[in-house]
Amino acid sequence: YGGSFMYHMENNLVSVGFVIGLDYTNPYLSPYDEFQRFKLHPKFRSTFDGAKRIAYGARALNEGGYQSIPAVTFPGGAIIGCGAGFVNVPKIKGTHTAMKTGMLAAEAICEGNLNSYQEKLDTSWVAEELYKVRNIRPGFHGGLYKGLLNAAKETFFTKGKGKTLSHASTDHEALKPAEQCKPIEYPKPDGIITFDKLTSVQLSGTNHEEDQPCHLTLKDDSVPTSINLPLYDGPEARFCPAGVYEYIDDGNGGKKLNINGQNCVHCKTCDIKDPTQNICWETPEGSGGPRYPNM
Repeated sequence: YGGSFMYHMENNLVSVGFVIGLDYTNPYLSPYDEFQRFKLHPKFRSTFDGAKRIAYGARALNEGGYQSIPAVTFPGGAIIGCGAGFVNVPKIKGTHTAMKTGMLAAEAICEGNLNSYQEKLDTSWVAEELYKVRNIRPGFHGGLYKGLLNAAKETFFTKGKGKTLSHASTDHEALKPAEQCKPIEYPKPDGIITFDKLTSVQLSGTNHEEDQPCHLTLKDDSVPTSINLPLYDGPEARFCPAGVYEYIDDGNGGKKLNINGQNCVHCKTCDIKDPTQNICWETPEGSGGPRYPNM
């Protein structure tokens, strides 16, 4: 499950992106490398010939839909916009819902009762719109063709009034053991159309002060080499789009997981996709991270 986009903008600029559902099953899949391979497709490659790469970024999109929206208020705060996952999946659009939820939260604050934001949301056109398309995303758990058939049924026949479908599993539970999957051979970066992770990360403008506590930690340091590496062939090194995680020689003939926290672009994929949920992503000290002037 996923997709792509290409926006042609002013001053001869092009913004291109590639989306992969994090419920993918093959631990050998690398979202970053799939994106690089995508750019080699004849339909798109001509756009990049002679062009210069000027920016890079990555993030996880919370597109679980209506069924995945959390409680939107908590003591002293509220969750609005994309933070709560108000994306209309079939439209691939969330700006309008993000703006409206911000307005609803502001109204609740002005009325002196932030908790009324939840009620305002539940009775708004945002909830109505997202409820109608709630079954589009989970319908694709059965594969592309079943997903398309379900989307057609939901759009033209039941119009969102059918039985609510649930998501098959959490993203971190979707990975299959490496022995059940086929390794994926990706083309080596050519430095013209396709690029390696580290030079891309450099263009994200990410920066964390070297003496601050690492915002990426492990609950159990032994899990990467006792479970993730032998069972899933170390998927951390592939699902991270910034080269934060790498397995290196431990000096005793084995491997150990090295965390390059400085590289982190704050996409939070590791927190979501780690099959053992052993990685903890926390807000870094001093708000360090990527700077996206052109994204």
